[in-house]
Amino acid sequence: MKRLFTLCSIALLLSAASASAQFDTASVVGTVRDSSGAVIPDATVTLTNVETGLSIVKTTGAAGLYEFFTVKPGTYVITAEKPGFAIALVDNVQVQVGSRPRVDLTLTIGQVTEKVQVTASSPLVETDSSQRGQVITGAQTRELPLNGREYSALALLTTGVRQSALNRSTTGTPREGAFNVNGLRSTFNNFLIDGIDNNAYGTSNQGFSNQVMQPPPDAVGEFKVVTNNQSAEYGRAAGATVNVSYRSGTNQLHGAGWEFFRDTRLNATGYFKPATGEKPPLRRNQFGGVFGGPILKNKAFFFGDYEGFRQDRKLTTFSTVATAAQKQGILPVDIRDPRTGVIYAAGTSIPMTSVARAVLGGLPDPNLAGSANNYSILQDFTNHSNKAGGKVDLQLSPAVSVFGRYGWRDLQTQDQPALPLPSGGAGNGTIYARNKQLALGFTYVPSGNSLLEARFGWSATQGGKNPPALGSASAFDAF
Repeated sequence: MKRLFTLCSIALLLSAASASAQFDTASVVGTVRDSSGAVIPDATVTLTNVETGLSIVKTTGAAGLYEFFTVKPGTYVITAEKPGFAIALVDNVQVQVGSRPRVDLTLTIGQVTEKVQVTASSPLVETDSSQRGQVITGAQTRELPLNGREYSALALLTTGVRQSALNRSTTGTPREGAFNVNGLRSTFNNFLIDGIDNNAYGTSNQGFSNQVMQPPPDAVGEFKVVTNNQSAEYGRAAGATVNVSYRSGTNQLHGAGWEFFRDTRLNATGYFKPATGEKPPLRRNQFGGVFGGPILKNKAFFFGDYEGFRQDRKLTTFSTVATAAQKQGILPVDIRDPRTGVIYAAGTSIPMTSVARAVLGGLPDPNLAGSANNYSILQDFTNHSNKAGGKVDLQLSPAVSVFGRYGWRDLQTQDQPALPLPSGGAGNGTIYARNKQLALGFTYVPSGNSLLEARFGWSATQGGKNPPALGSASAFDAF
């Protein structure tokens, strides 16, 4: 009985009629009919990628149906042919990540040398899938303005998505990929790149990002934000699934470079003009490039990207410190000792412990008038990062394809304490995060109704903080 159950399980896996676990790819389905509406079995259907020239061939079944599995996002041409009929051709078929478009073809009586061409149009509703979401195309990620060049910020174009408070920091580093979907927490979202888990778990990212890898917009082929009624293969997330297709090379060499620059001279002074009359210094550079193309035409392709970020700025910050009189225990109001009931008149020096004197002695003297916000400095903030990635796609045979991708990111920020040491030792100091990710994929389509697909992903994160007062003297050393 156990052996029979095992054999039945294997047969069920091998005889699956459709593939729902598409991850970063898609399915293309359709029916081939004649001009009277009757289905045509045994018709040859060919799907060709316009950019890479790769073609996949299927044969329609008894019901005239065909389906292509694991189709990479892009623009395609579909042809159908059978002896006794003219060739039917549909061009400009747009296949998007995680989608299941239907393209039906009609064969008319004629010679095989004749061709009937139709230009596809995108349907308003995808009727072969129940999940709801929105695709952000590669053209949108590259052409729409993005402050900070965070591709996942374009998820805000999707219904039900709003920016998280974690992504709106004005003093620290905003958290990348932080947005709320249908009122749920930003940490409930699920990030995938090429079908590989891209979620930043734990605290190794030091709060910089909800993702291990955050590719630049120019390296994103396209991505889909699935917000409702998700397919079973995703799992894990109560929020949205952000399904990213990393960009691949094509038969044409293509590349791009960029440099975004800001500095003090380009900034306005602002409503709250600094006391010195000078604008706070700022220098910001975000630069990089992408490059891809063929290794072997129609067979092997490469793509690579790099982006660097350098930001150095100074902000005027205020703190409240003890005045010279307060350091001597002289206060402008009457003070009552709660233990003894003794009242010390205003202007009288109250007794202090040696610990209190040591702590007060470590504070700087005020450099502004008044008893509140009486100490100001031009505080230094730096944010430097580098990230890069590369991908290789190989079509080993019409039925077998593989890919490999590797990426890394190194980020470091430094915040100057608002007070000099040792009193300012509570600041973050230097914060760093180092991320790496490896993705491998293997796809084998032996026939029109079977599919074997395997993915391997490895991610590593390392991060920490170096407080500025670490190893320095303390006001309590004497005690």
